[in-house]
Amino acid sequence: MAPVLSRSLVSSASFISLSSSIRHPNNKVFNLRSVFLPQNNGLRKGFSCSGLKWKPEKRIDKISVRCEAAVAEQEAADTSGEKFEYQAEVSRLLDLIVHSLYSHKEVFLRELVSNASDALDKLRFLSVTEPSLLGDAGDLEIRIRSDLDNGTITVTDTGIGMTKEELVDCLGTIAQSGTSKFLKALKENKDAGADNGLIGQFGVGFYSAFLVAEKVVVSTKSPKSDKQYVWESEAESSSYVIKEVTDPEKMLRRGTEITLYLKEDDKYEFSDAVRIQGLVKNYSQFVAFPIYTWVEKSRTVEVEEEEEPKEGEEVPEGEKKKTKKTKTEKYWDWELANETKPIWMRSAKEVEKDEYQEFYKKTFNEFLDPLAYTHFTTEGEVEFRSVLYIPGMAPLNNEEVINPKTKNIRLYVKRVFISDDFDGELLRLS
Repeated sequence: MAPVLSRSLVSSASFISLSSSIRHPNNKVFNLRSVFLPQNNGLRKGFSCSGLKWKPEKRIDKISVRCEAAVAEQEAADTSGEKFEYQAEVSRLLDLIVHSLYSHKEVFLRELVSNASDALDKLRFLSVTEPSLLGDAGDLEIRIRSDLDNGTITVTDTGIGMTKEELVDCLGTIAQSGTSKFLKALKENKDAGADNGLIGQFGVGFYSAFLVAEKVVVSTKSPKSDKQYVWESEAESSSYVIKEVTDPEKMLRRGTEITLYLKEDDKYEFSDAVRIQGLVKNYSQFVAFPIYTWVEKSRTVEVEEEEEPKEGEEVPEGEKKKTKKTKTEKYWDWELANETKPIWMRSAKEVEKDEYQEFYKKTFNEFLDPLAYTHFTTEGEVEFRSVLYIPGMAPLNNEEVINPKTKNIRLYVKRVFISDDFDGELLRLS
C-alpha cells in the first residue's frame, strides 16, 4: 500500500509556489500554494500531479485535502523483501556446484524429493502429539510439475514447511562438519578422476538444484505460523532474499513449493514430463509417500460427425446423416509414479512368493519369473537388508557375463536409489 498523507486547512496554507483555491461551505475562499498543485484546476474532482493524487474532503467546519502519494520507492522496498548473505561455506559450496563439471546432474531431483519426503515424515511424527498440525491441508504427498514452455520444474509437498527463521537456518547455512567433509571428499574424488554422486551424502542436497537451475524460488508455509514466506536466490549470487507472501492466489495451505528456473542448456531435458517421470521411477519409486507427476495422457472419445454426401447428391442442411466415430484426444493429468512397494523392508516371513516375483518383474523390467531368490538381513558394524535374484535366463550379451562392473546390484538408502556402480568383488557368495 502506498502511504497516505493528509493535511487540514482552516485559515491559511503552508504550501508554497503555484496557487489554487477551495471554496468553504461558508463562502470563504482558501488559497493553496504548492509545487504539486496545477493551475486552474479548481480541486473539484481531485487531480494527480508529480506522482501525487489530491482529493478535497468536506467536513463540518473545515476542508481537508487528502494526498495519496504513490511512492514507487516505498512500494519497491515493501515487495523486494529482506536480503541475507550466505554463510561463507555455503558460498564456496555453491561456487563448486555451479562451476564444476558434474556429470550426474539428474541427482538434483532425487535430492529434492528426498527433502520433501523428510518434511512429510517430520510432520507425521509431530502430528502424533500435535494433531492440529495436520489441519485440513490435505493428504501427505509430493507433486512434481514440469513446464516445457517456461523451462521450469515445480516440486510441491504438504509437509511441515518452514518459518522465516527456519528458512535462514536451513537454506542459508550448513552444518560446518558436513560441509567440510563434503568439500574434502569432492576434492579427493576430483584428484582421483572419479565422479560419484556425493551430493546428498553430507546434508547439502538442496543446493544440487543449482546444478540445473539459474534461479530457485522456495515458497513455504509452516502450520506453526500464520505467515507464508518466499526464499529466492540465483546461481551466481552470494546472497538470497526472503519476503512474505500476501497474494491470496499464491498461498499454500501447508508445506513447501520449490520452483527451479532451468538453465538454457538444461531446459529441454529436465522440463520434459517423460524425463521427469523416468527419474522419479529410477531414484524415488520406493519413497514412502505418494509422488504424482504431471504427464500427458490420451483417451478414446466418441464423437458424432456428419456424413459427406455422395458425389452429385444434394442433401438439405438439416437432414445430413450423422455417424459416431472414435477419436483419440490428449490431455494432462496427475499420475502416481511410485506404485511399487519395497519388499526388502518387510520380514521374509511376511512376503509371499508371488510378491517376490512381481517385484522382480517390475523392478528389473523382466517378463520371466526369477530362477531363484533369497531375502536376508545382515547386522553388525554395517546393517542392511537385501533381496537377491537369479534371472530366469542368461544374459544375451556375453559382455554382461565377463564385465567386472555390474549394474544389477542397486543400493538404496532410506528407500532412495543411490548407486548401481559396483565392481564384481562386492559380493562373494559361498
